[in-house]
Amino acid sequence: METLKLLPPKNVTWDYDDEADVLDLFFGEPQPALTLDLGKGVLVRYLEKGNVLVGLTLIGVRALAHSTTGDRA
Repeated sequence: METLKLLPPKNVTWDYDDEADVLDLFFGEPQPALTLDLGKGVLVRYLEKGNVLVGLTLIGVRALAHSTTGDRA
């Protein structure tokens, strides 16, 4: 797979599902895309044409935040 490209987005939007503890980030308008699972709850969404990164999904955001700040859940 080629390197994914992040083009300067006109806008970045997000959606957080508190119950599922999932954060979705969208670079530009949300759109259908391929998903690549990087592991540890990180998914990247990209367009096959041009390998352009269009979004990220972070699963288990609370645990991730606690592990990076040293806090305990």
